[in-house]
Amino acid sequence: MRKKVIVIGLDGLEPSIVEAMLRRGELPNLARIQTSGGYTRLKTTYPAQTPVAWSSFATGTNPGGHGIFDFISRDPQTYQPDAGLSRFERPKSAFAAPRVVNQRRGVALWEVLTRAEVPSTVLRCPCTFPPEALNGRMLAGVGVPDMRGSQSKGTFYTQDASVCAQENEQLVRLPAGTEFKTNVIGPRNTRQSPPCDALCEIHMRVEKSARKLLIETGGAPARIEVAEKSWSEWVRFRFKLSLLQSVSGIARFYVRQLEPHVEFYLSAVNFDPAAPLFPVSSPAAYAKDLSESIGLFSTLGMAEDHNGLNNGRLDEAAYLEHCNLVLGERERMARFELDRFNQGFFFMLYDTPDRVQHMMWRFRDRGHPGFQRDSSPRFATQIESHYQRCDALLAPALEKVDENTLVIVLSDHGFNSFRRAFDTNTWLWQNGLLALKDGRRPSEEMGEGFPAVDWSKTSAYAVGLGGIYLNLKGREGAGIIEEGAEADRVRRAIQQGLAEFPDAASQKPAVRSVSGREELYSGAFAHNAPDLLVNFHPGFRVSWESAVGGFARELISDNTRRWSGDHIIDPEAVPGILFMSRAARRNQARIIDLAPTILNYLGVAAPDSMEGASLL
Repeated sequence: MRKKVIVIGLDGLEPSIVEAMLRRGELPNLARIQTSGGYTRLKTTYPAQTPVAWSSFATGTNPGGHGIFDFISRDPQTYQPDAGLSRFERPKSAFAAPRVVNQRRGVALWEVLTRAEVPSTVLRCPCTFPPEALNGRMLAGVGVPDMRGSQSKGTFYTQDASVCAQENEQLVRLPAGTEFKTNVIGPRNTRQSPPCDALCEIHMRVEKSARKLLIETGGAPARIEVAEKSWSEWVRFRFKLSLLQSVSGIARFYVRQLEPHVEFYLSAVNFDPAAPLFPVSSPAAYAKDLSESIGLFSTLGMAEDHNGLNNGRLDEAAYLEHCNLVLGERERMARFELDRFNQGFFFMLYDTPDRVQHMMWRFRDRGHPGFQRDSSPRFATQIESHYQRCDALLAPALEKVDENTLVIVLSDHGFNSFRRAFDTNTWLWQNGLLALKDGRRPSEEMGEGFPAVDWSKTSAYAVGLGGIYLNLKGREGAGIIEEGAEADRVRRAIQQGLAEFPDAASQKPAVRSVSGREELYSGAFAHNAPDLLVNFHPGFRVSWESAVGGFARELISDNTRRWSGDHIIDPEAVPGILFMSRAARRNQARIIDLAPTILNYLGVAAPDSMEGASLL
C-alpha cells in the first residue's frame, strides 16, 4: 500500500471571502474536499508573514525553532537592515564564487521523510533557497533573488528625458528615433576592478504601423516581436563576466507605448533554470530538466511584478496578465509532477493569490485612500475571480485521489485592507526612546538604515514589518540599555504607550497590542527575534519607511500606494484556511500541526522538535 499526501498551498486566501464563495457555490473543488473531510480556519504565526508561516508549516515549530521572523532582519552591530531569509558569504578566494546560506533552520518534514526513505516533491516552498538535499525533487520558492541580488528589480526604458527613476527599479534612457541600441543590465560583476554591471546589448526597431517593437536580443530567441500593451515570451540573455566566463539569465519585455515616446519595461532578470548562477533546485539539474519538459519559468521568489505596478510602469491589466503567466507556469509544473507522483509527499505553492490581493484590494474597499470610483467596477471582483481560478487549479490534484491519498489545501494567513501607515520609529522619537543627531526631526529625506540616529541616546528602534529592538549593551554595536530592570522599563513604556494608540484622522485605534518576544517564541533561535512585535488593527500597518530603518513624513498617514491589501496585522485577525479530504479529530488547527499530520498519515514518527500535533 503506497500512501500519498498532496498539499496545495494557496498563499493568502482570506477565510471570509472563501466562506462567502462556498455559500454561493463558486468554489466547487474546495467544496468537494470539505464534503469528504472538512474545513476550518487555520491559526497562523506571529507575525503573519509568508516566509515565517511556511517555515512553521515545514518544521512544525514556532518561529523560535526555525529562526525566520521577518522578510527583513538587522545586523545588531551596524543596525543596518538585512535580508532575513538567506545571506551571501564572501568567497575566501578571488576566484571562488560567493556562498549562499539558507537562514531557515529546524528540521523540515521532507528531511524526516528522507531519513525514512519516503520520497518528496516540493515545489516553490518559501525559505528553501538554497535547496537542501532530499529523497526526491525540490524547486526553491520565496527567498530566491534576481540576478542583481534583489527580490524583484525591473528596468524601465524610456525616450522621455523628464522621467525619473522610481523605488526599486533601474531606469535606462533611450536615444531618439525608431532604431536604436541599448543594454540589458545583468549581475554586478565583482571580478572587475572596480566592480561594474555586466551588460548585454540589444537592438530595437519600432514598427509604428504594426504597433509592435522588434528586438534583436543577442540571446534565445535571437529576434522577437512584441505588440504594444503586451508581454513577450521569456528571453535568454548572456552576460560576459570575463574572457572565459559568462552567465545566463531570463526576462520578459512589456511594451508600454510606442509614441509619443518609446517606453518598455523589462522584468527582473531571473536565474536561468537551465544554468542558474546559484542552485535553485535539488538535485541541481532538476530545474534544467523541468524547464526542458514544461518550458522556461520564473525562478525568482517574488515572481509577480508588483514593483512595476507600484511604480506606475505597468497598469492593472498588464500586472494581472503577468500574474496569469506566472500562474500558468505553476500549473504546468504541478500537472507534470502530479502525472508521475505515486507515493510519499507532494507540495505545490501558488503564491499569486497573495500578490493579486496586495495590489488589487483597493478596488473592493471604498474606504481605502486608493479607491478609484471609475476603475473599481472593472476590478472590484478581481480577487473573487482569482479565487475561482485557484479552485480550478485543484482539479489535477483531485484526479490523483484514491483510498490511500490525503489531500490538504491551505493558506498560510488571510488578508485585510491596508489604509493607513504607522511610522513606529517616529513614535519612538516622539516618546523620547529614539534620538536623532543635531536636533533633527524625522523626515523621509533621512533615507534607509538609520543614518541620523544618535545611538548614544537611543533606547529602542524599529526595523522590519512590525519588530522593535532594544538598544541593548553587549548585543547592539552601540547599546546603552542594561538587560534587567532598565530593559523591562523600556519594554513596558512601549507596550503601554502603543496599546490601542489612537489615529485621530480615522478615529480608530491603530495598534491592538504589543507582544514581548518571550510571550511568542521558544527554541534555539528565539534570541534572534525582535524584542517586541507590534500587532496592528485591521486597516493599519507599519510604514514603508520604518520597515527599512527610516522615517515617514507623518506619524500616521494614508497608504496611497497600489500595494493596498496586507496581512501584517494582529495575526488573530488574519487566520488562514485549511481543507482536508479526511475528517480532523478537532476543529482548532494551527499551521504548526500540518507537518505532524502529514508525517502521521505517511506512518513516519514526528521528531521531538515538532511542537504541533497531528490532526488525524
